[in-house]
Amino acid sequence: MEKEIPVKLHVQGIFTQLVNRFKNSYLSYFLMYNFYYLSWALFSSFISVYLLDKGFRPSDVSLVVSTSFLASMIFQPLIGVLSDKYSLKLVNTILFALAGLGGIYFVNANSLIELIIGYSFVLTLINGTNPIMERIATTSPYQYGRIRIWGTIGYALGSQIAGLIYDFISPSAIFITFVFTMAISIIGLLGTSPSTGVENKEESTNQSQGFFKAILTNKKYLYYLLISAIFFGVTNMGHTFTPAYFQSEGLNVSVVSIIVSLAVICEAPIVLFSYKFMDKIANKVLLIIAFCMMIGLYSIYAFHLWMPLQVIATFIVKHPAGMLFIMINLKVVNTLVDAKYQITALALVQTCRNLSSVIFQNIGGQILNVTSYQNMFLCALGVIVIGLAMTLLFKIPTGNDKGLFH
Repeated sequence: MEKEIPVKLHVQGIFTQLVNRFKNSYLSYFLMYNFYYLSWALFSSFISVYLLDKGFRPSDVSLVVSTSFLASMIFQPLIGVLSDKYSLKLVNTILFALAGLGGIYFVNANSLIELIIGYSFVLTLINGTNPIMERIATTSPYQYGRIRIWGTIGYALGSQIAGLIYDFISPSAIFITFVFTMAISIIGLLGTSPSTGVENKEESTNQSQGFFKAILTNKKYLYYLLISAIFFGVTNMGHTFTPAYFQSEGLNVSVVSIIVSLAVICEAPIVLFSYKFMDKIANKVLLIIAFCMMIGLYSIYAFHLWMPLQVIATFIVKHPAGMLFIMINLKVVNTLVDAKYQITALALVQTCRNLSSVIFQNIGGQILNVTSYQNMFLCALGVIVIGLAMTLLFKIPTGNDKGLFH
């Protein structure tokens, strides 16, 4: 007995040391960020394929996805309020756990209304926690790019794993896997030590109120909201239906999952080397580049060019253009909006993004009900061209003096 006590104390001491080393370690941020995005990809990458294979129409797919955007738009402010009132870690842990439970519900959902409720519940929690995840990454003791890159890798792995599970196990097994990967992300989250952001609640409240008074006078920012809504709405519609489009062209799900995964990986250089170009190229030029990339991609889809060319264009454009616009968004808001209002301004961009996604998801689904994928992409191309025209007329400072990405 006397020997057992020192052994137990020794084991407890080792365990305590491991826990202390895990706290706020790079490993904890890796697990949190990597498996968060991996879970996101698992749950959403093949939703169009999953629903169509269950016998639902494209318009039903649009209804499921657009409802999730609408729910996210409604509940995201509430999640923000909870994050301000309580610790970021506590809020995220609860929301991650609820998302896992939502995954269990979705596995057993069969009717359209059940699928809408389950998908909206999970995506609302994941979308709602995304700004908090960005906040945690920026307040970590590590360089933002070193944390954010694991999100890219995680999403790519999730898309690939989802395709393999879909083909070789069963479609419903994807959502069971989602529950376990969310649990791993929670383990990582518990090891982090993010800033709670509750030090200046009264000041933050006054800033938010001041923002809504000042926003109507910031015409450039309002104009930018329209530009960003067009870009995000059309590209999110493309993200939803591209896997099903490739499947309709004769590619099986595992091949489509490889394409989606590699397309996500292709955004990695944009993230890693953002400090080399984001602060050197003017805001307007960056916006033009992003719109031109999407015009090229949707032109190739719409005119049904050579399939290998469509795949290559998907690699080069699909996710890199979206990641570029996310970084442009940070820079543009930093340029146009006073520093004390920027968090609220970014939240409003996210709200407009969700609203436009609801609109374009339904438009895309209705188009596919009566015609082809090529015509849907042709319509998307027309909208993107309008967005480019608006960008060309946009008078905005370069923003190159901000040094955000160094």
